[in-house]
Amino acid sequence: MNRKSSVPDGLEARFTEPPGFRWHRFERNGRMIRFGSVFPQDSIPDAVVVCLPGLSEYGEKYFEVARDLNARNLAFWVIDWMGQGGSGRYLADPEKRHAARFEEDIEDLHYLYLEYIKHSSVHPDVGRIPLAMLGHSMGGNIGLRYMQKYPDTFECAGFSAPMLHIHSVDTLPLPLAAGIASALSLFAGSSYGPAQGGWEKSIRAEKDRTLFSSDPARSQLHDQWLHVNPDLRVGGVTNRWIYEALRSCRDAARSMKAIKKDMFIGLASQEAIVSNKTIRHTFASMAGVHIREFPEAAHEILMETDAVRGAFLHDFYDLIRKSILDRPETLKPF
Repeated sequence: MNRKSSVPDGLEARFTEPPGFRWHRFERNGRMIRFGSVFPQDSIPDAVVVCLPGLSEYGEKYFEVARDLNARNLAFWVIDWMGQGGSGRYLADPEKRHAARFEEDIEDLHYLYLEYIKHSSVHPDVGRIPLAMLGHSMGGNIGLRYMQKYPDTFECAGFSAPMLHIHSVDTLPLPLAAGIASALSLFAGSSYGPAQGGWEKSIRAEKDRTLFSSDPARSQLHDQWLHVNPDLRVGGVTNRWIYEALRSCRDAARSMKAIKKDMFIGLASQEAIVSNKTIRHTFASMAGVHIREFPEAAHEILMETDAVRGAFLHDFYDLIRKSILDRPETLKPF
């Protein structure tokens, strides 16, 4: 299966599908999940990077990242979470970003690893090729919880603006915020949450795009693909999604110290989506965690200016070098 989305007119080459990129799908418990992969041409990758996008994102948005990683001799995989991108939807209205428990997303990721990534990450000449995680925002939340449950899959992980609390309600303790959201979810779970709506009235269309990125080209990339690919669109979140997100933030914080892998955390100083305060507090005393704040960055650090995203990727490559490439013991025999 290699379904290609329609390419927006005038899209810069760096944002287009890398040579050799392939799309696939699997079904697990009635959940149809799309994912994609691309490998360096004519070489054995030094490591495999599994990309976990944020809320409402989709694989096409990360083509530039895939190109960057392939240029560093790193393989690239990306998953579209259930409820967004090219994956299935929860409700009859496909633009409502609904949710089940985030545990289901964790298991979707583990199924992808067991059935696809694990088998393709073994080479007869070098043995097992180690894995690194790269997660953004909601994807960071799911990724952190995955590492808590399945500690032996990834050697290291890099996160941009991981969602450990929501900025707009971070004055409330997580249990209290989750409790309020639970009541809304109980009585109107499939309705749009406060100030939410369909894609045409999404926050990206109504508010200043610098909420997400200050880069002129990358800030409009998200909607460029959606204009010509209606099946990729999602709008605002439902009350159920808000509850499940806060619940997952609470559960992630409870078990964070169980993670013993090296991690790099990128924070955006102009953050208005997730809570930097909670991220700093959560990781403050954890060994093996490097936190770097990017003063001019908005929420989507990997979609920011060349200087910001270049600095983030430099630190991510450095993490891989120290955690994988400089540690030959991470390569297990075939």
